[in-house]
Amino acid sequence: MSVAYSHPIMTPTQFSDPRREKLRFRPFKAMGHFRQLIKDKEDTEQVFRIFECLPRRSFWADARAFCESARGRQLMESEPYLPPILDDHEALLKLPENSVAHAYVAFMRREGLSAAGLVAESDKMRVGRPVFQDQLQWYANRLRDTHDLLHILTGYGRDALGEQCALGFTYGQDRAWGSLLIAWAGAYELKRRFGTDAPVYAAVAEAQRHGKAAQRIFEQDIRALLAEPLEAARARMNIGAPSQYHVAHQRYRASGIDPYNFLAAPQAA
Repeated sequence: MSVAYSHPIMTPTQFSDPRREKLRFRPFKAMGHFRQLIKDKEDTEQVFRIFECLPRRSFWADARAFCESARGRQLMESEPYLPPILDDHEALLKLPENSVAHAYVAFMRREGLSAAGLVAESDKMRVGRPVFQDQLQWYANRLRDTHDLLHILTGYGRDALGEQCALGFTYGQDRAWGSLLIAWAGAYELKRRFGTDAPVYAAVAEAQRHGKAAQRIFEQDIRALLAEPLEAARARMNIGAPSQYHVAHQRYRASGIDPYNFLAAPQAA
């Protein structure tokens, strides 16, 4: 895969650009964007807008701690920008067949996704705004760019429940309010619309616990992680099996519902 990137690949030298302003907490606006997301779960731009409206209070402190750590400094040098690494499928497929890389490429090709595409969605909300190339942006980019790797490592698919579980896991990792809202409000919407005995809430709660217990994915050496055997990587990072998610899928199917095609399912009255 060959993708052109508009972002320069460079190691950031300052922690925060002086032009930056801290985001304000706007929960009602976030709910408006969530309603738009419910209408079209593929409208990824709404996800980024929700996160902007619900800034994580510890974001600056967490970013500074990691960026000033020996590991963070090493990764800023070796992995200043992840999308070109993640979208170089030819290079990734040269890694062992049972590796995280092979699972990742298969997932991205099957779903028609690219790391560059996720960047493009996030860039829609930056039109007319300053472009920052500081360490805060590098840290934020890693949170964004590792999202699809999270699906591979956790086993959560891109079905509606899988996305809620992936965000529940993310909240366990970084305590971002946006992840919490989408995960639980989305779970409520699934339960309200389809009213089966599928353990939707239990699946999201389990994902949240697993995220908290696991090593942070966005703080990993991504090049090294991609080369690891998938199951070994899951074990090393202490990522639990998505048991309740699988039970939910079984119960959906027993009720005649395809969890990957809810639009074709009868809705609860």
